[in-house]
Amino acid sequence: MKAAGWLAIGLSCLAVMTAAAQSPPRDWETADPASAGFDPTRLDAMTAAIGKGDFQKITSVAIARDGRLVYEHYFDEGGRDAPRNTRSATKTVTGMLVGLAIADGALAGVKTPVTPFFPELRPLQNPDPRKDKITVEDFLTMSSPLECDDSNSFSRGNEERMYLIEDWVRFTLDLPIKGFPPWTTPPDQSPHGRSWSYCTAGTVTLGAVIQRATKQNIQDFAQARLFGPMEFGPVEWQVTPTGTAMTGGGLGLRSRDLLKLGQLYLDGGVWHGRRLISADWVRISTSAQAQVDEQTDYGYLWWIKRLKTAKGEEQAWLMNGMGGNKVIVVPRLRMVVTITTTNFRVRDAHALSERILTDHVLAAIGG
Repeated sequence: MKAAGWLAIGLSCLAVMTAAAQSPPRDWETADPASAGFDPTRLDAMTAAIGKGDFQKITSVAIARDGRLVYEHYFDEGGRDAPRNTRSATKTVTGMLVGLAIADGALAGVKTPVTPFFPELRPLQNPDPRKDKITVEDFLTMSSPLECDDSNSFSRGNEERMYLIEDWVRFTLDLPIKGFPPWTTPPDQSPHGRSWSYCTAGTVTLGAVIQRATKQNIQDFAQARLFGPMEFGPVEWQVTPTGTAMTGGGLGLRSRDLLKLGQLYLDGGVWHGRRLISADWVRISTSAQAQVDEQTDYGYLWWIKRLKTAKGEEQAWLMNGMGGNKVIVVPRLRMVVTITTTNFRVRDAHALSERILTDHVLAAIGG
């Protein structure tokens, strides 16, 4: 999500709802970095480089390997218990909640059409029979037929246009169907049969689908099925102008709790011996469903990237947010890394965060 969008949210005085855990959060088992296969001197060098500003405004880095917290450092005044606004990185949480709604039987599956959940919005603008065929999966994979592209300032569906109106779901479903001029690649000629474009509006609409399907507000559903069982600390939700939770990003979570979400997926949906998300949902969510570029695929609101390192390529699953905010799962190395930042207006912020990962964290692992 772009900086201007978050400014628009602030100017609109959208409510922030905070749900504190009912009991002290269960924190990580810790381990010495060396015992987990890290060179401590390299991690110390990373700490020093971040501290002197080589990576601009990094606010925290946390690393877990084999289910144990081996490195944690905070570079701002917030400290360990401060919720971090990682912007669009928490879109991935929306994908988790979709999987839970399906597991509960509230949603029939990813092929469920979206428009029937919103009969009061009819008639839709730009009517087209293809709109009634848009599925939950289309929004999970950022590949619906709607003309929505946050990276294109001319796009009808650009998120900055969405923030200017009250009903963001109506905004989404009123969008026209996208066209494919000769210099673009249509879905039937694209890898995985999907034409990808980044669309915050679709993820916002998924939140409204979850709420109507489960007959619970998002905050309660997430607390009951995910955050509560994982014993999260404070959770800060932003709320849209119509009162639903903002599921397109901006969810405030502690760095340690963001790390837990990555560990949950690394362990196939199990947290401390308790299955929370089905193994099949984890597998399909982190499998390529659409192609972003030659190095990057997209699953169900997870980025799947082949990272270039000094030792070769390393596949990773990422939760990505503006400013280079990231939760990175590296399955082969049984490792999860959280990087939080306030580099919202810094050029190439994602590249800065990925350099922390490749040049420092991965370089510190022996073998």
